[in-house]
Amino acid sequence: MKNAKFEDLVGHLRKVFAGLPDRRTGSNRSYSMEDFGMSAFSVFFTQSPSFLAHQKTMECTWGKNNAKTFFGIQRIPCDNQIRAMLDPVAPEALFPVYDHIYDTLREHGILEKFKGIHGSSLIALDGTWYHSSEKVHCSCCSTLEHKSGAITYYHSAVTPVLVAPSQPEVLALRPEFIVPQDGHDKQDCEVAASKRWLDQNAARYRAGGPVTLLGDDLYAHQPLCRRALLHDLHFLFVCKPESHKTLYDWVNLLQPGPDLRTLTLQIKSGAQWQIHTYRWANGVPLADGDDALKVNWCEVTVSDKKGNVLYRNSWITDWPLNEGNVGSMAASGRARWKIENENNNTLKTKGYHLEHNFGHGKKPLSSLLATMNILAFLFHTVLFTDNRYRLVRTALPSRATFFQHMSTLSHYLPFPSWNGLLRFMMRGLEIGPYAKPP
Repeated sequence: MKNAKFEDLVGHLRKVFAGLPDRRTGSNRSYSMEDFGMSAFSVFFTQSPSFLAHQKTMECTWGKNNAKTFFGIQRIPCDNQIRAMLDPVAPEALFPVYDHIYDTLREHGILEKFKGIHGSSLIALDGTWYHSSEKVHCSCCSTLEHKSGAITYYHSAVTPVLVAPSQPEVLALRPEFIVPQDGHDKQDCEVAASKRWLDQNAARYRAGGPVTLLGDDLYAHQPLCRRALLHDLHFLFVCKPESHKTLYDWVNLLQPGPDLRTLTLQIKSGAQWQIHTYRWANGVPLADGDDALKVNWCEVTVSDKKGNVLYRNSWITDWPLNEGNVGSMAASGRARWKIENENNNTLKTKGYHLEHNFGHGKKPLSSLLATMNILAFLFHTVLFTDNRYRLVRTALPSRATFFQHMSTLSHYLPFPSWNGLLRFMMRGLEIGPYAKPP
């Protein structure tokens, strides 16, 4: 996908929607499953809850609309129809679109930019809520009971992404939803969902080369580490002293030297010099007991010239640690924060409104719409490989400005295609072939 084409992305998504089972039994089938699915997706892609309403008005005024020219929507259903028809659809129905994008990026070498320690792909795991209410709920909700007796109903998911220390962007992968599991008395949780994700997806992502999983301190426990190793994956998880007493007791007993190594480097960050101090030890037990998993531990402390600590963190990993790789190991571990800042926070605060209740339904509707929302973010990420899209995005001061311009233009003017909109924006911004001569 050296030059991702919007039409190709949308075309593949339309085929997936066309394959959804149509459970209607009557003769009234004025709207296709493609129209229901693409209508919902268009709202997330344009970041405009009123997109469809404006397109209906445009159709009456101009005899054409951007819902059709951008997304191939033949007839625009109403919101209630969309929710009713999509409510029974499981989010897994859209996973082939994630896979298609991932496989295409890998074929064209784009994923080579998302590498970390020992040339492995870095997949960060993290859980996030995307709905909570004390009233609105469904059979797929998790529950949180408060001391007052009140119950919060919520939806959450593990949202894996590809990250790299040198890449500001992240690439979303198949999510895994935290929902009540058949045959289980205990409520589902982030760790259990992550194990399911590993079981279902490890072979897929390992096929492209070694994979290192990143995660916060919640992931640094034996069952999950063993599950990663079982699938021939590596791990690099945050490991805090307060939650891993046994490991830190061992580390604190080690004598500096061959067993507990130290390395200090001066590294320039911007205009300032920083002091990075690394400590590491191989083969320390993660927990009590004779069957404790032996892991390798490292820590980095970043200070300024005056000795003020700017950053400190520590990790466990199965990768052997030495003087030659401890720095890149810590850099890969620090890339984990991108799943929070560049993925989950972006989805919640940068226009995608992940936590907004677009439609709860009685079945998996909430999870399906969240899957579409994340997929829309992935579309916008890979579209940066398209020259026109990239020129427009970089010419505008912020993500919010781009979506404001796109929303306003697509609300009031019909365009022959998505590329027609980009060409119009390029002329207005005087960029690319439309730039004024010097």
